[in-house]
Amino acid sequence: MEHHNHSSLAEFVFLGFPKVGHVGVWLFALLLLAYLFTFCGNMLIFLVIRLDAALHTPMYHFVSILSFLELWYTATTIPNMLANLLRKKKTISFAGCLLQTYFFHSLGASECYLLTAMAYDRYLAICRPLHYPAVMTPTLCGKLAAGCWTCGFLCPISEVILVSQLPFCGYNEIQHIFCDFPPLLSLACKDTSTNVLVDFAINAFIILVTFLFIMVSYGRIIGAVLKIKTAAGRKKAFSTCASHLTVVLIFFGSIIFMYVRLKKSYSLTLDRTLAVVYSVLTPLVNPIIYSLRNKELIKAIKRTIFHKVRRTHH
Repeated sequence: MEHHNHSSLAEFVFLGFPKVGHVGVWLFALLLLAYLFTFCGNMLIFLVIRLDAALHTPMYHFVSILSFLELWYTATTIPNMLANLLRKKKTISFAGCLLQTYFFHSLGASECYLLTAMAYDRYLAICRPLHYPAVMTPTLCGKLAAGCWTCGFLCPISEVILVSQLPFCGYNEIQHIFCDFPPLLSLACKDTSTNVLVDFAINAFIILVTFLFIMVSYGRIIGAVLKIKTAAGRKKAFSTCASHLTVVLIFFGSIIFMYVRLKKSYSLTLDRTLAVVYSVLTPLVNPIIYSLRNKELIKAIKRTIFHKVRRTHH
């Protein structure tokens, strides 16, 4: 019997959001609005932090990198989703599909590591305040950020290589809204238990280890905050962490269900719903969470805009 490999499969077809019909136009409008808000919100936070000298601290340095990362993370999937809602033939090349999967996972892994570095920064600031300026230097901030990006981009390489070696025999419909490992594995005409096991090991390591580290850091932070005698002091100390903790719980809450599992898929509806949460909603709410809960950032945004308006009038 002749074996077909991926060379006979030039492209994949997205089934995307099923049964959207005439609602497709509204879905496109909603997704476009979400993407524009995400792009503008994250770009504003990134630029304001970079331009305002008052925000040149380790905490805001990490927030600006997170916003920069979210710009690329959303650009990997949302423009393609928008295009697919408009066109009849929703296709992507084999190489394009692997590239989308690689960048989506590498940026997602970078975000896991970055959120961990941010938790470590808050732990040092609240639990070791006297040592904080000496430990969290601009050099260490730079090294931590570079380490997050490097580790993130190295993590999915083995998974992508393994998927690229799989034979795909004719059926090319991806039952998902973008390219990802679970829907690709379900199309392979070969036993994919090795791939599922490798995916589980890598994802469990990245997601669970970083999440555990963040939760341990916050356990110590909460312990230190509760020891502060004044209510105002406790509120001020925890307000610097509340935004970050909210982002962590939303992001990790959805990706743990999606990627730390020893099976290809739960249900197509659940997979698509979770995909919308971590690929669209999390990057969308990040700028809202960070700006609404942070008075310093709001002041800096006002300062930057006011300064720009004043320069325009002069």
